[in-house]
Amino acid sequence: MKENNSNKDNYTGKRQLVGNAGLYYVCYELSKRGWNVMPTSRNARGVDVIIYDQEGKEMHTIQVKSLSDEDPVPFNNTLNTLLMSEYLFIVNNINKNPNIFIMSSKKAKSLAILRVDEKGKKSYWLLKKEYEKYKDNWSPFEHKKDIK
Repeated sequence: MKENNSNKDNYTGKRQLVGNAGLYYVCYELSKRGWNVMPTSRNARGVDVIIYDQEGKEMHTIQVKSLSDEDPVPFNNTLNTLLMSEYLFIVNNINKNPNIFIMSSKKAKSLAILRVDEKGKKSYWLLKKEYEKYKDNWSPFEHKKDIK
């Protein structure tokens, strides 16, 4: 078997691990709060998690953005996939002491900024100063019974 140790493969692998850690951390926290949690396929765009209550009467879709540190959140060159979900969960500092920031996807879209690099490539970002006020904003999800 041929080993591939290129920097790109290492970067992609690390990004995937950070993404997985954030995804399952969010699932854990929602489960503790009494929600049934279903992660979607990892190659699905837009919706990362579907949650529903114990009675099956309430359902929400969530996109998770995971960061290894406290950087701005990247959204690539469009915000369309963000609007496929009702809520955005940002997990930063995942390797040390994870923080969760929760906001509606519409709010995240309204706060995102467009950057254009020197080659004309566009990308959208959500700056930390914009999302940090949503730390531990569990209010939309707290009315369910916590597990004991």
